[in-house]
Amino acid sequence: MGWAANGELYYQTDGTRRNNLISNTGILKTMMKDATVEKEARESQKRTLTILFASLILDLLGFTVILPLMPSLLEYYHQHDKSGIYQWMLEKSTAFGSFIGAPHTDRFDLVLLGGLLGALFSFLQYLSSPILGALSDVYGRRQLLLATMIGTLMSYGVWAISYDFSAFLICRIIGGLSKGNVGIVIASVTDVTNRQSRSKGMALVGIAFSLGFTFGPLIGAIFSIWGSKDISGDSYTMFQYPAIFSLLLSLLDVLFIALMLKETLSESKRAQSFGKGIKGALHLINPVSIFRFDAISRINSPDLNNLRLLGAVYFMYLFLFSGLEYSLSFLVHQRHHYTSMQQGKMYLFIGVVMALVQGTYMRRSPPGSEKKTTIMGMCAIIPGMLIIGFSSSSYMLYSGLFLYCVGAATVVTSITTITSNYGEGDEKGKITGIVRSLGALARSFGPLLTCGVFWQYGACVCYLTGGLLFAVPLILMLFIVPKEDKSA
Repeated sequence: MGWAANGELYYQTDGTRRNNLISNTGILKTMMKDATVEKEARESQKRTLTILFASLILDLLGFTVILPLMPSLLEYYHQHDKSGIYQWMLEKSTAFGSFIGAPHTDRFDLVLLGGLLGALFSFLQYLSSPILGALSDVYGRRQLLLATMIGTLMSYGVWAISYDFSAFLICRIIGGLSKGNVGIVIASVTDVTNRQSRSKGMALVGIAFSLGFTFGPLIGAIFSIWGSKDISGDSYTMFQYPAIFSLLLSLLDVLFIALMLKETLSESKRAQSFGKGIKGALHLINPVSIFRFDAISRINSPDLNNLRLLGAVYFMYLFLFSGLEYSLSFLVHQRHHYTSMQQGKMYLFIGVVMALVQGTYMRRSPPGSEKKTTIMGMCAIIPGMLIIGFSSSSYMLYSGLFLYCVGAATVVTSITTITSNYGEGDEKGKITGIVRSLGALARSFGPLLTCGVFWQYGACVCYLTGGLLFAVPLILMLFIVPKEDKSA
């Protein structure tokens, strides 16, 4: 009996061991399955980010090709426009230049008119960005991204046949209204990343901007040199080549996204109806509503207050930055006597340094360091602007430009990352659109005001005042409490 009892006890223990073994095997299989799922998720995230990065590169190369061509384009329309619109806009920009004390020369008249067209482009972005972002919360990112890219494609098509200034103006209007793709790309990055990986994803967006604004203008300059002999004649050919180049890049971008990008916002996370997704977006042309983020409904009061403060910081920073950035070409021409080639080298330096900062420091920044990075960037840009404003040599100028690049490469990316953590999944596009709209509004008016200060009081006063005013968004940034995004 005792033997039987011991045997029975033995078998029970053996059975327990078998059960434990089976249980441990099940746990191991679950862990392996979870690891596989996690690996697939990482690979999917990496694939999506790579596609979005490549798409932004194509988009920004096509977008920036026109920048060095703008003076030649405006000179062409000065000679050949028959609509009367060019002359009317030139008279208005010249009157504004006289009002602020800018020198009345052909060069500066064209620069001011180009600035006016840039302000119009930014203002149209301000109108369209929150609406496009809200629509992407309802219908998904991919469809709205394709819609904006098709609009951009159409604008390049109109540019290719813009023999008259009225057609060129239509091209810029279509392009401005369609430029909400960047906000949708940022919302897509938010969809596929979490707190640990989001800063790296946003850094990719910043790198794409740096590369696009570095090499796009260089390509445009090549087209400008290639066709420079045609400017005095009646041929529009020199402008058709870059227009067709941008058109082909945009077409490639549309096909690339249509074939490669999967939807990043699942139907379960979308706004349930058009009314819910678009509610408040149509009245966001009202700046007060934009600054208050009135269209955002599913957010608690402390988060909303932080979001409003972030919006104010973002607007003030870009208002000052875009103005001083626009005045930079005036400063280096007036004080340092830079030629177009020397200015091109200067902007190449800016683009390369920004890309290096974003590709190294920003990509490796730990999660949660965005506020610290924003403050650091603003602390760098303040002395940078002061050094640029008082620079008496190229060495001193480039020293200030280096600090300028550090700030430019870190602040916007970090603020974008912080804001992306706010709101529910079905309002991320709307939040991104509102933030982009605030930036576009700042870029619409910042250059106009700063240009006035520059010509009325000189470069030193302009850059001293602008640089010190960066202390305002810097101080406001100290009061922001970033939200931790707990989404997977």
